[in-house]
Amino acid sequence: MTVDISVVVVNYNVSVLLGRCLNTLIRSLERSRVEFEVVVVDNASTDGSVDVVRSEFPTVQLMENRTNRGFAAATNQGIARCSGRYLFLLNPDTEVLGDAPARLLAFMDTHPRVGMATGQLINPDGTLQHGAFMFPNLWMSFFDFFPLNHRLTGSILNGRYPLDQTAPFEIGHLLGASMMVRREVVEQVGSLDEAFFMYCEEIDWCIRIKKSGWSIYCLPNARIIHHGGQSTRQTAPAMFVELHKSRSLLFRKHYSPFFRWTHRRIVRLGVRRALALLESRRLPKEEARAWSEAYETVLAL
Repeated sequence: MTVDISVVVVNYNVSVLLGRCLNTLIRSLERSRVEFEVVVVDNASTDGSVDVVRSEFPTVQLMENRTNRGFAAATNQGIARCSGRYLFLLNPDTEVLGDAPARLLAFMDTHPRVGMATGQLINPDGTLQHGAFMFPNLWMSFFDFFPLNHRLTGSILNGRYPLDQTAPFEIGHLLGASMMVRREVVEQVGSLDEAFFMYCEEIDWCIRIKKSGWSIYCLPNARIIHHGGQSTRQTAPAMFVELHKSRSLLFRKHYSPFFRWTHRRIVRLGVRRALALLESRRLPKEEARAWSEAYETVLAL
């Protein structure tokens, strides 16, 4: 029997949220009566995540890594195990609402040039969350460090689409928390670039997909709760460094020398400002030291 949707969930130390994710996901897919399989790739969690999958979700295929291989590499492991017409990549800190996966499936089945799609991400309090973006620009680099005004940071200038849209709309790239992609797309453009340990791998993927002639869409009526950053906030200074390493790699791959030069100067200005303000944040000594080291590392990139 043909598998319609193969779900890949990469997990790292969020066992409680992983359980919620799998519960809502499997219930949704069973109600929708689509053929599916679920693969969880665990990146060496130490919080009992593996035990949760084994004991509570026996139909889920579990892949255990002895080390944290990062998001892209672990996702590719899961993709290699899958057989579905569509691959649905889902973060463990999400909860599927209603028939969101089936809605994405139906839309892509009826729009053959849509290579990838995402739903509307929802904050845990029910407010709308940005999960679809335009490709990075220099204003976005600036607002990362100098937000100025919430109207600007939430605007098109900062790569955001209006959150009040109700019809499906084309986007630049999506947030990696929820991605449905055609198998033909993966076969054509390749899977995620494992040079990205964390962050920006979905942007790189979307750029490659768009360059190959496919479109990418957001469906506001396919809703998914996203708790956001539950794994990465456990090591926030280290993840800050990984973010900027990944951005540097992304811009080297796809952006002009002028863009890279300007972005680098914005980052240096912003990081030096953050260093100067670090003492006023009154952080615990060890946390302050970790942030100081992270800022210095980014300055040296």
